[in-house]
Parts: sequence; C-alpha cells; structure tokens
Amino acid sequence: MKKDKKKRLLIIALVSTITPIILGVMVFLLFGKNSKDNRDEVNIEIASIEEIESVSEEETTVPDTTEEETTTDEAEEEPVNKPTSPSELRGVWISYHEWMEMPSEEAAFKASVDKMMDRVVELKMNTVYVHVRADADAMYPSSIFPWSAYITGTQGKDPGYDPFAYFVEAAHKRNIRIHAWINPYRVSHSDNPWDKVCADNPARKYLEDGDSSNDRWVLKQGDNYYFNPAVPEVRQLIVNGVEELVSKYAVDGVHLDDYFYPVVDDSKAESCFDKPEYDASGSSLSIANWRRENVNILLKDMYATVKSHGQDIEFGVSPAGNLENVRSDRQHFADVDKWLSTPGYVDYVMPQLYWGFEPKRKSGELAAWAYENNLNSWISINTCDSVKLYVGLPMYIAGTNVKDNNPVSEWIANDDVIARQVTYARNTGRVAGYVFYAYSSFQKPEAAKEVENLMKVFN
Repeated sequence: MKKDKKKRLLIIALVSTITPIILGVMVFLLFGKNSKDNRDEVNIEIASIEEIESVSEEETTVPDTTEEETTTDEAEEEPVNKPTSPSELRGVWISYHEWMEMPSEEAAFKASVDKMMDRVVELKMNTVYVHVRADADAMYPSSIFPWSAYITGTQGKDPGYDPFAYFVEAAHKRNIRIHAWINPYRVSHSDNPWDKVCADNPARKYLEDGDSSNDRWVLKQGDNYYFNPAVPEVRQLIVNGVEELVSKYAVDGVHLDDYFYPVVDDSKAESCFDKPEYDASGSSLSIANWRRENVNILLKDMYATVKSHGQDIEFGVSPAGNLENVRSDRQHFADVDKWLSTPGYVDYVMPQLYWGFEPKRKSGELAAWAYENNLNSWISINTCDSVKLYVGLPMYIAGTNVKDNNPVSEWIANDDVIARQVTYARNTGRVAGYVFYAYSSFQKPEAAKEVENLMKVFN
C-alpha cells in the first residue's frame, strides 16, 4: 500500500512539473500566429485543464495584450473630417466684397457665415472659394501679413477672433469644401489705397525701412502698388504665406485668380514695371517669356508647398477668360498653355468665361470669346491628364443690360444662359465643374430667374 501511495505521489509530482511546460509550448506555438482568436481559444483550453488537474493559476496564466493594443489604437490621432472630392464641382467665390458687407463683431460674424453656408447648401453647391488675402493682407491671424481692412475697416486691426477658422469649421460642418483664395502680387488698389496700407505690411516695410536694396521689391504701376514678381525674396514671401495657410487650416485647396502682372509698357520708364530686373538678368528669353517664367516659378513653388501638406489639397488658378488677352505680351503673363499641358504647376485651371453665347464684334460676327467658341479653345489646350478644367461663370451679370452688340442684350432677352452654359460644358465631357462669381449675385432680384433655372440642371 505504501509503495502504491509513493508511486501515485510520484506520478502527481511529475504531472505537476511537466504540465506547465507542455502548456507553455502550446501557448508559444499558438501565439506565434499573433491572433486574438487563437489567444481566446488557448485561454479556454487552459481553463479546462486547470479545472481537471488543479494546476495553479500563476503557472498557467497567459499574458493578454488585448487591452494594451486597444489603448494604443485609441491614442492614434483622429483624421481630419474633410469633405470628399465631388464628382462635379459646383462652387461660388466669396470675395473681399462680401467680407466688407459682413459684421465684424464675432457673434454676428459667425451668424452671418452660418447663414451664408446654409444658403450655399440650398444652392446645391459643394465648394466655396473664400478670399483670405486680397491685398498683401490676411483674413486670419498671420505672422507674415497684417489683418485685412475688409474685416474691421482698418488694415492691421485685430478683430479679436479668427474669422477664417470659423469659415472652415462652418463649411466642413455642412460637407462643403473650402479653398483659400489669394491674390499674390497686389498690394493696393481703389478699394484699398496706399495711404490705408498699414506700417506692418511687408510692402510698406520694404519701401520705408531705409534699406535701398529692397526698394524695388514693391513697384508702383499707375496708382497702385504690387510686389515685384522678378524678385526671389518676394516669391518666397508669397510661398511662406501659403505654407502658413495650409499648416494652420484644414483647407481643401489654395486658389489664385487672374491678378498677376498689371498692364505694362516697356517703351516708357514709368510703366515698364520690372524691365530693369530683366535687363540685369542676362536672360536669353524674350521679356514677355521671362515674365511668364517668373509666374511659373512662383506657381511651381506654391504647388510643391501645398502638396507637401497633402496630395488631396488642390492648387489651381482662375485666369482671365479671353485667351487672346491671357496670351498678351502686355499683361497677365499667365502661361496657361504650359499649365494645361505640363504636370507640377496646378491641379486645375478655371478660366473666367464671363460672356454669353451671343456676343458679337462690331461687324456683327460672333466673337471669339462667345461661350462655345471660348470653351472649346480652352478644352483644346488641356492636354495634361492630371490637370482638370473647371469654368468660372458670371452670375453677377445675370439679368443686366450687358453690351454685347445685340439689339437686346442676351442677358436681358434670356433667363437661362448660365443653365445652358452648364449643360453645354457637361456635354463636352471635358469640364469637371463650375464656379460662379459671386456669392452675393445669387441674392440679387435681377438674377432670380437665372438662379431658378440653374437649380433645375443641378438636380
């Protein structure tokens, strides 16, 4: 009996010693798959064995990393909730003119923005292009440019809150995409004369800092001032402003309009603008192509800056709509032929096609800038698959007596011009969207029928 008892005790001791080793090997082999389901199965099996053989919990407990992994996942940063890119872009420009009409006090301003965004949804739009820099200024707190006068009435005056941040919030809350719209070179004009440009504006600093080496970084042309496109430091200033925007705000795009070079006359010293820089450059290019290249360099740098913050952020330009004028050697110097045929400059070009179907020359011949002729010309030069073509359309002239050399203006005789423009562009299969100038025009009584008819094609 004693020998049998000793044998039983020896067997129990051996089982108690070997079982944890066997279980450990099983767990190791099963955990090599790193599967939560497998871990759950092992835990069940261990629990059953514990019940049968009374193996201690300390020896058989399998470490469970599920809780730790969940904590790590929860700590990951949530992605920015931005609207997805629409299959057909429908947008409106919200210019500094609209800013001038909005209240500057914070609560009233936010209520105004909410009302505006609700109206954008009602108009079946999905994108807004909001002016954030009209004249070397900022509609947001900037370390580079002063506060815009279009918010408070005085350039450099802090409104006490971030207006553009609320625009972004209000737009995204309604699933509206928002693009930050800037004018890169313009410093002053009739709505913002030079004597209203504040001391903190970089343009004024260049001219008044007592350093003659940067006096030509800002040039006067006629009554207005512009940053000099030929100066690398000026281009970097503009690029830094874009960097600031895309770093601070979850914008869906950065947008430029048609204000590049002013009208120049190289035969006159007072209006040759940046010709002295050309003369000093030794460039083999013609002066017109040299100016185009100055703009191209800026756009390429801006494009790269935007894309460094996300490939989904769009960068594009809305040039003047008459190709003959855009290609002029006296103004703009916007190299649209290159932008529409070469990747790396823009994601889209949005020509401002601000004419109807029927404008005529004085001879009675249909003008080259008539809508169908004009749009087809733009389509023909869009040869780069990565560059979209949008069109800018003129709601601001709907229902008005536009001089188009017809007995009765097309815009008086018809109330569906813009609806037909959208339909025609759709039917080409080459236009990705439409943007309307401007938001305020949709509220004007004379445009009401055009708006109503546009809504019918936006169903």
